Amino acid sequence: MHKFRKLVLSILKDTYTTSIILFKIMIPVSIVVKILQETDSIKYIGQVLAPVMKLAGLPGEMGIVWASGMIANIYGGILAFFNLSVQMPLTVAQMTVLTSMILIAHTFPIELQVARKAGVKIITMFSIRFFFALLFGIIMNFIYKTFNLLQQPVKLSWKPQTLAHPSLDQWVLGELKNYLYILVIIFLLIILMRVLRELEIIRWITNLLKPVLGILGISESIIPITIIGLTLGISYGGALIIQESKKLPFNKRDIFYSFVLMGLCHSMIEDTLLMISIGGHYSGVLVARLIFAFIITWLIVRITRNFSDKTIGRFILARRKR
Repeated sequence: MHKFRKLVLSILKDTYTTSIILFKIMIPVSIVVKILQETDSIKYIGQVLAPVMKLAGLPGEMGIVWASGMIANIYGGILAFFNLSVQMPLTVAQMTVLTSMILIAHTFPIELQVARKAGVKIITMFSIRFFFALLFGIIMNFIYKTFNLLQQPVKLSWKPQTLAHPSLDQWVLGELKNYLYILVIIFLLIILMRVLRELEIIRWITNLLKPVLGILGISESIIPITIIGLTLGISYGGALIIQESKKLPFNKRDIFYSFVLMGLCHSMIEDTLLMISIGGHYSGVLVARLIFAFIITWLIVRITRNFSDKTIGRFILARRKR
């Protein structure tokens, strides 16, 4: 009974400390983003992105959609898209390009802060996710146009129930629900990690994926948490990396490589299904994005592994803040 109580207290403590890591980032950022939304400031960033969107075969107006996704979150990008969709119809190929770019580069204020907390410079992660999202969009647009694929108009089978901005009370209530949801998810993830370790399933998973992720250059010690980031999201994976690194001696370069892979391809279940439901095609939002993430991570590992610690520390790694 004493051991069980000690275990429960330990899980609750880890849940609390991990959640606090996220909440310290999310709460002030959510307030700033809300202000930007209410003052309509995001549209100006979208206008700056207009020429960039055309490189990926998209109307310049879609810059507002991508800006909303990067500054707010995926749902913010979706809402912005539906506000433009009537007068700005897209093909399935264009919708796939747009949704794929959002999947790679979104929720920057929160996810880049998580990366910084874990030890990676904000400017480094921003550059990787923004420019490779754009490159992916350019490549996919070229492929779809060259081979005349998915050129039919997209049929929107789902849309949000309302496009109106929520009132302040509704927004606060929604944020509180989100934080409660995050708290529960982290609690369950920590229990899952404990169970997987006790049953040595983590070792089995690590051995299974070691050949694949090993080719990329990601250390086996960080593979289980990287998998959580890939499947559930970078915020959860990053928060666990921050928490677990207090107990396990993660190599700083491994943390960077893990964030590169998670940054280019994360939340593969929920977010991918969401983008498919609004018209994105699985060939881009899932298959090509996963292959692209592995190739880019492999290249970055190969390019940076011979960098000196001084160079890595100057341009890539941030000072960890407890």
